[in-house]
Amino acid sequence: MIDPETQWVPEADEVGDDEEEMPLSLRLSIADTLTLGNATCGFMAVYFTTTGILIPHLTGSDESGMARHSAATAVILMLCAAVFDLFDGLVARKLRSSPMGAELDNLSDLISFGLAPAYFVLVYGMVARDAHERVAAVAAIVVLLTVVLRLARFSCVTVKDGTFQGMPSPFGALTVVSIVLLELPFEATLLAVLGTAWLMVSRVEYPKPRGVLAVAMLCWIVSAMGMLAAWAFDAPSGQVLLQTGCALQIVMAATIPLFATARRVNNFRDNRRENREARAAQLP
Repeated sequence: MIDPETQWVPEADEVGDDEEEMPLSLRLSIADTLTLGNATCGFMAVYFTTTGILIPHLTGSDESGMARHSAATAVILMLCAAVFDLFDGLVARKLRSSPMGAELDNLSDLISFGLAPAYFVLVYGMVARDAHERVAAVAAIVVLLTVVLRLARFSCVTVKDGTFQGMPSPFGALTVVSIVLLELPFEATLLAVLGTAWLMVSRVEYPKPRGVLAVAMLCWIVSAMGMLAAWAFDAPSGQVLLQTGCALQIVMAATIPLFATARRVNNFRDNRRENREARAAQLP
């Protein structure tokens, strides 16, 4: 801007603060940084699945140890993504979050808990001896699309506080990779993966990880990392530890909704009893 009388041009440092400030929508908060860590872990999980499992298989390499290390690393990265996803919500509730927070969270979850586990299933179908590649590809697409639908529904549907409608995508992703690592027969693996995908878009209620449940979930993730590390480095009983951890993950995925259902039934019974007592008290 030039003053017509003095021909004076303001210096850059004299421009108003409002013009220099970055728009609020473009500022990253601490929670957003954690969310980006989530996305990075998901991408690196795809990288290790490709370089350590798929490429050695396609090139005819017999280095099974590298495949084991890479598979464990990929799953550990998904676990790290789940930790980032857990903490970004906690931080966002405690501190200010940017207007981009919700969108960043959905996009990061799509990478870490949609693309990464779906790609893991796809590669499993290519490298496992008893697997059928095209059928596994269809299962991988189903996993990816159910996560897409779940995240879209999560943005549009309001549910009661303290619960998720359907299995949360981080929990679903970890369940899917646990099913693959358990090395069941192909048909059983396929059915279990499809069942997990259905749970993610179902109306089955899962509790949100808050308070004691969040601490328990964090402890479980750390324990799972330890089991994967023991398996990757061929520690004594490492295979048993891995199978035990995978089996526990699948059991929890199947049984946790039963606790939510039991709680809902108990609440319904308590409400009916209170209503009967209230009506009885109103009678002369």
